[in-house]
Amino acid sequence: MHVPMDLQKTVALRAFADADMRAAGAVALEKRDAPVESRGPSSARGTSRGRRATTPPTRHSGQHMGRIFEARKHTMFARWDRMAKAFTRVGKEIVIAVKAGGPDPASNPHLRRVVANARAVNMPKDKIESAIKRAAGKDVADYSEIVYEGYAPHGVAVLIEAATDNPTRTVANVRNHLNKGDGNLGATGSVSFLFKRMGVFRIDPAGIDQDSLELDLIDEGLEELGESTGEKGETQILVRCAFADFGRLQKALEDRSIKPISAESEYIPVTPVELAEEKAKDVLRLVDTLEQDDDVQKVFHNLA
Repeated sequence: MHVPMDLQKTVALRAFADADMRAAGAVALEKRDAPVESRGPSSARGTSRGRRATTPPTRHSGQHMGRIFEARKHTMFARWDRMAKAFTRVGKEIVIAVKAGGPDPASNPHLRRVVANARAVNMPKDKIESAIKRAAGKDVADYSEIVYEGYAPHGVAVLIEAATDNPTRTVANVRNHLNKGDGNLGATGSVSFLFKRMGVFRIDPAGIDQDSLELDLIDEGLEELGESTGEKGETQILVRCAFADFGRLQKALEDRSIKPISAESEYIPVTPVELAEEKAKDVLRLVDTLEQDDDVQKVFHNLA
């Protein structure tokens, strides 16, 4: 008997949910009597050419947990959706990198960065290799990279990176998402001045002396070096440089046999905006909606 794909997906997700809930129950029993460690919010701290890094991290949807059952359920479903979205995003980045510099990572620094990012989201090696082969073919879609600017609710600025083979469709979808979320699409240059585009490397700190690394990289374009945390709470070294120095800093890390967990360009807010929690949730709901659009690669905002 044929089972519809939507039903198969629903059954699979419910199975994962049941497994996650059983695991959560077991962990809760083990830790019931354990002392609770008090933690503040995660932040990137470090130096900027000998100074403390002053740019705070941007805030993302899902950062604050609600009640445990709803939070677990929401996080579990979001995780699988996010994984599928990450594979799609990386697949487009591979196509763009191969089109620009060829299919050999050894001679294509952009492709090397994308492959590292694919590994960071747990994309299987065979899928990465097949994506590169497809990208080198003649029948692959030709994606354009476009950055849209606008405002979310309560005056929060947003930059939306898209990779699309149909810009007319994409701009209509982005405008629709913004309008429904009480935001609006702006003209080119309307909010980009509120951000600084930077190259951002995340590195496993194991076996690395941060002070020595900072001294080594200052002459290679390093602007900020500090600590951050990954999605699983693990400590990472966060390295930032001006976007113009992205390739130079990447080569400096490679020359030192340091393989970043990820290497991406990001728009860092110059002056983050503080909002009350309820207003912040309005913004994060819109960010989440935009991120789910198939043509949208990344969404940046200046909500603190």
